[in-house]
Amino acid sequence: MGATSRLRPLAAAAQTVRRRVIAAVQKLPGGGGAYNRLIQARAMRSFRHDFEEFARLSSSQSRFQLAWADRSPCLTDRTPQTSFDAHYIYHCAWAARILSGIRPVYHVDLGSSLNFVTQVSAFIPMAFFDIRPPMIRLDGLNVGDANLTALPFPDGALPSVSCMHVIEHIGLGRYGDALDPCGDLKAIAELRRVVAPAGWLLFVVPVGRPRIAFNAHRIYAHHQVIEAFGGWPLEKYALVTDPGPATRLVADASMELSDSQRYGCGCFLFRRPA
Repeated sequence: MGATSRLRPLAAAAQTVRRRVIAAVQKLPGGGGAYNRLIQARAMRSFRHDFEEFARLSSSQSRFQLAWADRSPCLTDRTPQTSFDAHYIYHCAWAARILSGIRPVYHVDLGSSLNFVTQVSAFIPMAFFDIRPPMIRLDGLNVGDANLTALPFPDGALPSVSCMHVIEHIGLGRYGDALDPCGDLKAIAELRRVVAPAGWLLFVVPVGRPRIAFNAHRIYAHHQVIEAFGGWPLEKYALVTDPGPATRLVADASMELSDSQRYGCGCFLFRRPA
């Protein structure tokens, strides 16, 4: 056994001890704040050192002005991997792939991710409606104001619709909407009303043990979503598993796997009966 192999268990044990000490300190009164201040101070010392070294390396160049007064410290990006919000990266990627396959002539999104609608509108003409409409101007994208509990569309008017990571918020007041324990069900009823016969609905909500994390969101059991769209075939389903190192997008995930999550992300593709 080489020296490196012998040291690995010791390094792992040291990391475990370090994590436990940090956790214990953070649980002390004011411990979390003190630890964060210590990490911030250490990071700023490293930042100051890097600034001075970069200034020395740049001393023979005049392309840019470098001044301490213009500093903009980014102190948390030195990580072995790029972090990301798994719910939003994966469910938007899932939806883009669905629309790439369906290829609707026109698509309407109701309150979903702006990254999703601005990018997909490059190859599918799209309208985006939200209770707080953004001031976005792009070719291929129309933006408007709409309340999900009273949508401004005739019955059966929309052949392709998405409403992703939105319904779970309706009625909790987080975004200035009225408090309403049944706000999500009213919004679902509106979605059922406006989707055209044989039309598509991309619907995404948190899944797991059903509960309300007021006023952030609701979390739904898989069967609750299926029952809310009773009579509508579920054409595809994918699950973003709980946040963590093992987070992944699981195609055709089972109801049991969905319901075992604490905060999963259920991606449902429904089709209204013709």
